[in-house]
Amino acid sequence: MPPLLSCESLTKAYGARPLFTGITLGLFDGERSGLIGPNGAGKSTLLKILAGQETPDTGEVATRRQLRLSYVPQEEQFPEDATVEDVLRDALTATALDEHERQIAVDVMLGKMNFADGAQRAVTLSGGWKKRLSIARALITDPELVLLDEPTNHLDLPGILWLEQLLQNAPFAFLLVSHDRYLLENVTNRTIEVSRIYPEGHFSIQGAYSDFLTKRAEFLSGQASAQQALASQVTREVAWLKRGARARTTKAKGRIEDVMQLMDDLAATQERNMQAGRTVQLGFTASERRTKVLLKVRQISKTMAEQPLVRDLDLTLRAGMRLGVLGANGSGKTTLLRLIAGELAPDTGDVWQAEGLRVVRFTQSRLGLDQTITLRDALSPTGDTVTYRGQPVHVTAWAKRLLFHPEQLVMRVGDLSGGEQSRILLAHMMLQAADVLILDEPTNDLDIASLDVLEESLLDFPGTLILVTHDRYLLDRLCTELLALDGQGGAAQYAEFAQWERSQQQAVARVEKPAAVKAALTQKKSTTSRAFTWKETRELEGMEEAILTAEGALEALMQTLQDPAVLADHKRLHDTSAQLHTAEERVKQLYARWEELEAKRLACV
Repeated sequence: MPPLLSCESLTKAYGARPLFTGITLGLFDGERSGLIGPNGAGKSTLLKILAGQETPDTGEVATRRQLRLSYVPQEEQFPEDATVEDVLRDALTATALDEHERQIAVDVMLGKMNFADGAQRAVTLSGGWKKRLSIARALITDPELVLLDEPTNHLDLPGILWLEQLLQNAPFAFLLVSHDRYLLENVTNRTIEVSRIYPEGHFSIQGAYSDFLTKRAEFLSGQASAQQALASQVTREVAWLKRGARARTTKAKGRIEDVMQLMDDLAATQERNMQAGRTVQLGFTASERRTKVLLKVRQISKTMAEQPLVRDLDLTLRAGMRLGVLGANGSGKTTLLRLIAGELAPDTGDVWQAEGLRVVRFTQSRLGLDQTITLRDALSPTGDTVTYRGQPVHVTAWAKRLLFHPEQLVMRVGDLSGGEQSRILLAHMMLQAADVLILDEPTNDLDIASLDVLEESLLDFPGTLILVTHDRYLLDRLCTELLALDGQGGAAQYAEFAQWERSQQQAVARVEKPAAVKAALTQKKSTTSRAFTWKETRELEGMEEAILTAEGALEALMQTLQDPAVLADHKRLHDTSAQLHTAEERVKQLYARWEELEAKRLACV
């Protein structure tokens, strides 16, 4: 079977800066591919070239005849006056559907994507709902191949889980650019990394993302060994040259040419291995404080724009605590961080901080960065050196530590990428000794290699950490407890992300329960059903009480998991989490049995 889409020898550069060279690959039916690579490797540009949005400097792109191809850009743009329905209907313009069929397709897609109002103007949607609309616009044409560029951008955690489920059940092939490692692991069966560390400009492995990591490590280890072998061979050949090769002989001339090629191969391999070894060097500095309780939030409430974001919240920050803050977009996560940091006053209640508490905060908006100054001034505003952990570091060395090239020092901050600007903010934090680090979406625009280093540096930080992120892998690795905001002022504590995810699934099940029961009550009588027995009648009569009892036990366990004493005791925490999982399964089974009995009873009436 020919590929859906293929490209050969693609090369693209901006000015003197090459993005990628000689990319050759194919995308096939049934493939769910993840496309990764370092910032600046050209992932978005490659996707645009494959989608026909840009042209390569050299090389060609070919598609299967009459291929239905859709593209979801990193940033969504919609006509100013277009409604949600208009955007979807316009996507069907080139199809053979008549007006009535188009309207049916639009209505179906609105329901599938959970849009409540198709008449709403698209430009007034939140970032997350704009992303949903962009994905809906791509899917309404029934594509065979979809190219998605950072589709998790602007999505909150519930939105990311929705996208994950959508892609897991996708009937189409796709190529997905993402730095979300859990998403890559759960939805892809092939991983492609674009990077100059590979001889062919990219590395592709069939299998899950975890399989790719294993194969990548093996390849880079082999490449390092190849460098050593080449270096030994070049040393021997150079020694032969020094002994005085008789260049006039044809055989000697050929060997000299081979030596020159070996030296070129060695230089290229050394450059690739050097690139593979380059990672951003992060390290956060803690103070020498020995205080056990750093901060207490007591019965604070905050309402903004008539929306209660925090209500009667109690929270204690202890030394070494690693708190993750969850919630949908607009639920008040950033507001809570500002309250804790003392940047915003609560409407009621108070925030107590230990004397001289040093709080260092990373803001996702990058408002603290002057976009008009140079990178040099942003990294070292007081001169040519910065002081890191008591030692002076020249700004050029400081820039290299953060993966900036020396020639970038004269660039305006506003001309740098989002990931590069995030690294500047992280650099500012590294220069400040902190009791409490507060990070609001620090992973935005960072590539996977930088995320790995960020995780390790935060794990090494001995102080207290408060983290807001949509990166589930980061939450699982770093956080010892979670605080979830519900957007109505309420908050609940969880021991781990999986527990929060189960609570979300349970909440959905509770909402869907009345609809499921109603469907059972409206089923038509089946003439072939067997009789509804006396035993089943008794079971049905006691089902409501059984469900109430099971839900009460579940609620009690959820309350237990919010007990600070349980959260601090690893064994009790583990045992209670296991009991909670069993209780959740029990409730789910009871509801399923209730619906089964009710449907059978009606069929026998």
